[in-house]
Order: sequence, then structure tokens, then C-alpha cells
Amino acid sequence: MPDFVGAVDQGTTSTRFMIFDREGAEVAKFQFEHEQIMPRAGWVEHNPIEIWTRTAAVIQTTLQRSGLQDSDLAALGLTNQRETTVVWNRRTGRPYYNAIVWQDTRTDAIAAALERDGRGQVIRDRTGLRPEAYFSGGKIQWILENVAGVREAAERGEAAFGTTDTWTLWNLTGGRKGGVHITDVTNASRTMLMDLGTLDWDDELLSFFGVPRAMLPEIRPSSDPAAYGTTYRYGPLGGEVPITAILGDQQAATVGQVCFSPGEAKNTYGTGNFLLLNTGTDRVRSDSGLLTTVAYKFGDQPAVFALEGSIAVTGSAVQWLRDQLRIITSAAQSETLARQVSDNGGVYFVPAFSGLFAPYWRADARGAIVGLSRYNTAAHLARATLEAICYQSRDVVEAMQRDSGVVLDVLKVDGGVTANDLCMQLQSDILGVPVSRPRVAETTALGAAYAAGLAVGYWRDQDELRSHWAEDRRWEPTWSPEERERGYAGWKKAVTKSFDWL
Repeated sequence: MPDFVGAVDQGTTSTRFMIFDREGAEVAKFQFEHEQIMPRAGWVEHNPIEIWTRTAAVIQTTLQRSGLQDSDLAALGLTNQRETTVVWNRRTGRPYYNAIVWQDTRTDAIAAALERDGRGQVIRDRTGLRPEAYFSGGKIQWILENVAGVREAAERGEAAFGTTDTWTLWNLTGGRKGGVHITDVTNASRTMLMDLGTLDWDDELLSFFGVPRAMLPEIRPSSDPAAYGTTYRYGPLGGEVPITAILGDQQAATVGQVCFSPGEAKNTYGTGNFLLLNTGTDRVRSDSGLLTTVAYKFGDQPAVFALEGSIAVTGSAVQWLRDQLRIITSAAQSETLARQVSDNGGVYFVPAFSGLFAPYWRADARGAIVGLSRYNTAAHLARATLEAICYQSRDVVEAMQRDSGVVLDVLKVDGGVTANDLCMQLQSDILGVPVSRPRVAETTALGAAYAAGLAVGYWRDQDELRSHWAEDRRWEPTWSPEERERGYAGWKKAVTKSFDWL
């Protein structure tokens, strides 16, 4: 068997390709950012053609720089930004419209109408989700209703829908020259169109959004030796590599953090934050504003489910300091600036740029900076931004404890923001539990590689994967209980100031 496994990680702000060895160690990687298109307030789009060309480029560049080739890869896994919606023409390979990103709020009215007429409860019962602009169903409906000719093409079977895993897979396997039109259960579970009981598209749910079944991809397990075909021999890998795994990014990080047992949880810090708690084969319904979702399904084994707390804006708030306010020149500088002060100086920043997700689900919320006085500086705002990442995570942890009864004794963390040591210390202080970062911080790509390698026997079983996990650093809480509760009370008060703007 070849020596390595590859993973494409198609994320919200960038795409990377990574190669791992049998110890789960990074061998090579390369990454490209892509444009964030914001044509109106609340609208967020990506160019699907740019996403595909950047994907091809990172694969080719990684192989060239590492001296490896397609024959060195035992398998390939894919992971992706979830919910982001692409509709394209099967014959030409051209998208009908830009990808509508998961952060986009243009379909708030569609979600609100579902709640008003009582269909929201059906969606909750069957999908584990709630009617929100976040998910794919309303985005597909918007494209069908607002882009000329798409509905007719969809009904003819000419228009294809996919989240970015399906779009990437279709192109990797040949595109209009025979590309496969497939997704996995984790991504399908984020559309409001799949029944968690059957793990298949639901005709009544499709009727809610007016989505023709002919435009939907086939749903397969997250990991399977024959699930997704092989890469196109004339594509960016230059040969035929079996594609044996697809997972949405947060589910992939759950696998990468080896959270295989009920009660194990991880928190990924990226554009947003996403905390997932493994609930095993039980679909735990939330009464506290969380989502029930598929964590993974390996081959013919039963699906494993999770409770999820989704937070829209965390790392992207740091990008806002850099790109819009320009008070820092790099994301890493946020830590340097925030360290200039010992506390937030009474300032709280609620980064509700796309409303608030879990556990509030307030589409009417917008960003708020409160508690300002002439004493405050850019350093206080930088620290308040880091604290906002951590306070939003505490909101989710508390909701998860209410729903599941599981009290975390340590929080496993991963993603780009975990390189910010001050932010991770604040997270430990605000939660009051240790925070643990693994040696391989890019656990999203690692999880896709693990799932792909398991499918072809590159790794023996989940126990072997557990043996590879190693801690890089641990932060212990330093705040007193009184400091912790005083700070959290200020945060909760600040959150209320972000409501009712729309």
C-alpha cells in the first residue's frame, strides 16, 4: 500500500491540501485563500470556479513541493465548509450563480415563513435542525426563484445542487466528462432536506422548498472504500486515486480529534466556532438551542450523531479588525495588541454580523460594541474580540450541559485561532476547565484523511487512530469563580444589546 493519505480541506476563506503519514503526522501542505464576495449587507458569496481552480492549484503545488505523486497516496478524503450552496449545469460545468455561503442571511424571510405556517416543527422533528437562513434548503430555493432558467433546468435534471464537497468531488472525478454527483450523510444533514431517521432525502421536506429531487446528489456514508470513485486521470493529481471519505468540516474535526465515544467533545475555532458532542447512535433532541446532526457514518456501521453548537462569527471577527477597521495588520497581531491591557476595560464586543446562531438563534441581531469610555483603546477592543470568541463558546457549553447532562472536564480545541495563546488562556478562564490543543492543529484535514485511510485499511481501526493523538499544550484556569461569573454576566448583558436591529 502507498505510504501516505491526502485530504482536501475546502474551507470558508481558503482551500488547503494536506498529506499525512501512518502516524497521522503532517508530511506536506499548501493553502490558497479565495475572495469573499459581499454584494449587499448580509449577503456572502463565493465564486465556485475560483474555489475549484484554487483546489486544483493547492493539490498540484503540494505534490510539486513535496516531490510526491498520485501513486504515493493510498486514498483521498474531502472535507468542506458546510451548507454553502452551489447550483451548476451538468453539461457545461458552469455555475448558474455564485455559491451562497453559510453565513449569508438573504433567506431569513424563507425561514420565518416556515415557522409561521407550522412547518418548522416538521423540520425540527425530521432533520434535527431549525428553520434558519444558515442551512442549504432556503439557499437552493432562492436560486430556483431568482436566477432565470434554473428551475426549468432543475426539473429537466440538467441543474445539479451540491455543497462544496459535492462541487469539488464532481470536478475531481472529471466534471462534465463523467464526474460523480454524490454527497455524504454529514453534509446532507445540514440541508433541512434529509430525514435523520432514514438518512435519505425526504419528499415532504423537498416540497417545503420547492426543490426537485432530480437536482440532488446521492447520499453515501462518510467513509467507504467504493463510495466516491477515483480522481480523473488528467486532473490535478495526474492519476487515479480512490476518493473514500467525505465529511463536513466540523464532523471531520470530530474524527480528527478522535472523539469516537459518547460524551467526547471538541471545539473548532475558525471563521466561526463549532462545538460538537458525540451522542453515539442516539439522536439527542435539544431544548437549549443546539442542533442534532450526523457526526459520521463509517461504511455499513450505524450512523453516529452529535449535538452541535454553531457560532457564526469568531475568527472572522479578528479578520474584521484587520480588514475593515485596520487596527491590526495580521491575525496574529490581535494577541500582541490585546496583551497590552490586563482586562477588557469594561468593553464587550458581540460580533453578530450575521445574526446570532446557537444558542440564541436571533436573525435580528447585529454587531454591538458596548461599555466604551474615553479610557478605552484599540487594545481593549482587541481583547474584547478574543473574549467574545470565548464567551460565545461558554454559551454553547452551558446549553450542551443542559441538554446532555455531560459536564466537560477538559475542552479539546483545534483550528487556526488556537495558535493564539492568549485566546486559549481566556477560554480556560471563562469556562473554568482546562483547554487542550493537539499536536496536529489542522484536525479538519486530518479527520478527512483518517476516514479515507480507514476505508482502505491504511489504518486498522479507531483504536489505532486514538494512539496517534497527542497533546501539544494545555491551559489551566487562572480566574477566580467570582471573576468568571462577573465577566460572564457582563457578556450576557451585552448580548441583549445586539437584539432587535432588524
